[in-house]
Amino acid sequence: EVQLVESGGGLVQPGGSLRLSCAFSGFTLDDYGIGWFRQAPGKDREPVSCIISRDGSTYFAEYADSVKGRFTMSSDNAKNTMYLEMNSLRPEDTAVYYCAADSWGPGSGCYDYTMEYWGNGTLVTVSS
Repeated sequence: EVQLVESGGGLVQPGGSLRLSCAFSGFTLDDYGIGWFRQAPGKDREPVSCIISRDGSTYFAEYADSVKGRFTMSSDNAKNTMYLEMNSLRPEDTAVYYCAADSWGPGSGCYDYTMEYWGNGTLVTVSS
């Protein structure tokens, strides 16, 4: 059974940092695609970062333009955990953050409709 559990959310001041964790079970990173998404109050869910591949052999993290240079996605297969390091946080980063997994493996883009498995989310609030 595939499970994902996020942690690490909280209240942070603008300009601050947080690291989100996603503990997963039931799959390995060698076989599944993974990503982070977020949903701000009153808005649709949007992609933050995913591991993708354009050619089926080279994998890299793709980021939404709004978080490029500030957020970093990483993973540790040995610990069955993926991370989202968030720096220089802004009020507009306030959202519930979700990790997700795709059993078909990394796709060519970061799309929530390809993700079959989701965590319950962790709330990040950026406010002074």
